[in-house]
This record gives sequence, C-alpha cells and structure tokens, in this order.
Amino acid sequence: MVEKRQNRREAVSGHKRELILDAAKQIFAEEGLEGASLRAIALRAGYTPAALYFHFESKEAIYAEVLKSSLASLGATVDQAVTQAKSPAQRLKAAAMSFFWFYADNPRDLDLGFYLFRGGMKPAGLGHERDETLNAALEAALRPVANAAVELGASRQKANLLMVDCFAHATGLLLLLHTGRIRMFGASAPDLMERYVKDRIAHLTEE
Repeated sequence: MVEKRQNRREAVSGHKRELILDAAKQIFAEEGLEGASLRAIALRAGYTPAALYFHFESKEAIYAEVLKSSLASLGATVDQAVTQAKSPAQRLKAAAMSFFWFYADNPRDLDLGFYLFRGGMKPAGLGHERDETLNAALEAALRPVANAAVELGASRQKANLLMVDCFAHATGLLLLLHTGRIRMFGASAPDLMERYVKDRIAHLTEE
C-alpha cells in the first residue's frame, strides 16, 4: 500500500513537471528567456508560481530542462539518420542534413538553442554547469559529422573544423529560412545546404 501511494505521488509529480515544461516551452518561444517569467509559466501550466519551486529552482533551470529535451530529440534524430547510412559519405550527409532538417521543421527548438530574445538575438547563459552540459549535448549531436569525415580520411583536427563549419553553415541558412530572408535571393535553403554538404564530401574524397 505504501509503495502504491509512493508510485502514485511520483506519477502525479512527473505529470505536473511535464505540464510545466510544456507551458514553459510555449512561453519561452513567445517571450524568450529574458521576457519570460515564472508567473507566466505557472499561469499557462495552471499552477501557482510557488508550485513551480517544488520542481525547479529558477527560470533558468526550467529553460535548461526544456533545451536539454530539445537537444536529446535532435541527437536521436541525427543518430537514427546516421544508422541508416551505409558509407562514410552517406553518414556525413545524413548527419548534416538531419541536423538541418530538425531545425527547419522545428523553428521553436532553434530559438531555444540560441536563447532568442524578443527584439533580437544576444548571448546568454544558464549557469556554467548547465551551459557545459547543454553544449556537450549539442556537440554530441554534431559529432557524427566529424566521425564520418575521419572515416573519409580527414585528420581529427580537420574533421572537427568541418563539424563547426557545417554547424555555422546550417544555422546561417536556417536563420535566412525562418526569417524569410532567403526569398529575397530567390534561393532554397535546403538546396543550398545539400550543395554545401556535397561539396565538402567531394573535397574530402579528392584529397
């Protein structure tokens, strides 16, 4: 009986936690980290601000948890795509393009990843330990790009630089895509990303 009560309490607590995180993701998408408040998150979740403190110590802690979940989904998406690829070249393309498409299809997750604020983008932190954990999760999602490059003959240093370059190229195109600026160039962000990846693979295989 005691164990059943404990399990029930844990289930209820877990459900409340998920409701809070779902509400927080909506608020952060609308207001950014800076503009969001615990009061707004609590109201959207149907709880009092005091109730949030039973689950999270701060707004930054909630944001970190939402972003952690987003990065876990990103990593799973990339891993699944890479697993289905048969050659190093295919794995590099799969890793890069699945990263791009994850954020192309989920613009709110891109906002979360860059700590977007109402009125523009500026750097922010969630605390040293949280930042390190989240940066490691992002790096892990991108790591298959570097691993595939090594398989194609690149040194680890060059492969890591390619991983960073791929990240920069993808996020630049995603920014143009989600702001609509890509239309002024009469270009397609997915096509440009595919062309970039194809060129990188060709360059590696020619060396």
